Amino acid sequence: MPPIRKHSRGAKSGESMGNSKPGSDQESCSRSISETVNGSHRFTIKGYSLAKGMGAGKYLMSDTFAVGGYDWAIYFYPDGKNPEDSNAYVSVFIALVSEGTDVRALFELTLVDQTDSGKDKVHSHFDRALEGGPYTLKYRGSMWGYKKFFRRSLLETSEFLKDDCLVLNCTVGVVRTRLEQPKQFTITVPSSDMGRDLKDFLDSEAGCDIVFQVGDEQFKAHKLILAARSRVFRAQFYGLVGDCNVHKVVVEDVEPFIFKHLLAAADLYNLDRLKLLCESKLCKEITTETVATTLALAEQHQCRQLKDVCLKFAANPSNLGAVMQSDGYKHLEESCPSMLVELLETFASVDDNSSLLSSRKRSGSSIYGLDLPADGGGTVAESANPNGRRVRRRY
Repeated sequence: MPPIRKHSRGAKSGESMGNSKPGSDQESCSRSISETVNGSHRFTIKGYSLAKGMGAGKYLMSDTFAVGGYDWAIYFYPDGKNPEDSNAYVSVFIALVSEGTDVRALFELTLVDQTDSGKDKVHSHFDRALEGGPYTLKYRGSMWGYKKFFRRSLLETSEFLKDDCLVLNCTVGVVRTRLEQPKQFTITVPSSDMGRDLKDFLDSEAGCDIVFQVGDEQFKAHKLILAARSRVFRAQFYGLVGDCNVHKVVVEDVEPFIFKHLLAAADLYNLDRLKLLCESKLCKEITTETVATTLALAEQHQCRQLKDVCLKFAANPSNLGAVMQSDGYKHLEESCPSMLVELLETFASVDDNSSLLSSRKRSGSSIYGLDLPADGGGTVAESANPNGRRVRRRY
């Protein structure tokens, strides 16, 4: 991720107006700091030759990614965005896909050279001054990008296309402005080491007063700590119908190695953070082959965040076909048919978002398009506003 870039200006405030005697003037100071909060996303397009011919205005959409409190996505048009270009160019745009008003941002688009030469095609706002300042995206569905990003005939014989695959890197820098005041003296406080101390205490088995029998293995623990971290254990050991004198708990239907880490055990004993750690691990390993099985698991154990991730991944038009061919999807149909309804609703919302972008385009939405002349001439940035007037910037 590119470093944060800051542009600062000083401002004097609070000058004394009531007393002009020497030695009695009071001064204070503050600084208004404008900077960008940056984030990047890599979009890989496999099977480029199969995407051609889908028609002008048709696109492949990346997954959404968050930068600066907003969601963004990359739109790649294999046959160009506009019919008048006669499929001669591919188009690339970055879209604001979450709610937002007058979002000011800088952008960088990179077409990655997939050889060792490293001659990437880079178009960046970060390393040069823009005459009109950062671009302003008016609302959800606003786009910025290049209608003539690359002549298709040249792209298909270039080093950017390898094994029928293209790689695009996108960086978004959302502009933030904050007020900075002089800091008073501070004392550094080290981070807490309580977790390490508790782990060492558990490993020593000192003071253990409860044993979990899981199959042929035993796990020693402390009832007070378990009760502090789990409502289930609190009720079991110290609740109205609990037994604080119990010294052994037999855990059934869970293997010992599963008891240590896995999602089912975390859900069984209401260990929320452990459950989230398991969700996070499963989230990182989602593929078109595993997402249906993971979705069923998330529904079974009420893992809301993991379920949302699975639904969005599976509903992506680029993934849905492969997901429906997986063994996990067949199991999902049989064991949890209600998930198919939610999957359909999620797919519909993705389609609605695409329709919104298309309707905004037809009604003159906030779209920035940069035509890149083949002769290497000046780049022209073109925006369309709701009033239908067009403004051009030349560099």
